[in-house]
Amino acid sequence: MARVEILQLLVSPVHRLAGRPGDGVPELPAEELVESVRVRAGLGIVGDRYFNHPAHRNASLTLMAAERLPRTGPPEPGLLLTRRNVLLRGVDIDGHIGATVFLDCDAGRVELEVRGAARPCAWMDVTLGPGAQRALRGGGGVRCRPVSDGVLAVGAAEFGVLRAAGA
Repeated sequence: MARVEILQLLVSPVHRLAGRPGDGVPELPAEELVESVRVRAGLGIVGDRYFNHPAHRNASLTLMAAERLPRTGPPEPGLLLTRRNVLLRGVDIDGHIGATVFLDCDAGRVELEVRGAARPCAWMDVTLGPGAQRALRGGGGVRCRPVSDGVLAVGAAEFGVLRAAGA
């Protein structure tokens, strides 16, 4: 187990980065950044756009490592700009594809199957700055399937691997 920090949590009821990046950045409401989220096994984050969405059941929750965010200047990079759900510091989550991991914020473990990469799209060059899409290749976060119910909260958390990739 390792001690990590959950820096931000995002719950967005609608898909905000739709259309063409050349059309400009749509409104990205700050109130979508929250202090805690309820996770449901097989369904995702309650209130999020991908909760119980059939096409996203195996990828309904996204994690991203803060250490991977390119520093392109203001605004400070974070979940509003990347549209991932959980921003972590202290673990290279992109290295855990294929594993089953957990996060525990002292409210019980939230177990997650790390199913695949959350590949950066052309929007990253618009929201984060030129070159961000390329900089995030191999580090744009991961898509997960929740395998247990629980609560995640901003602050300190325990991170662990329950089943290693390929095991």
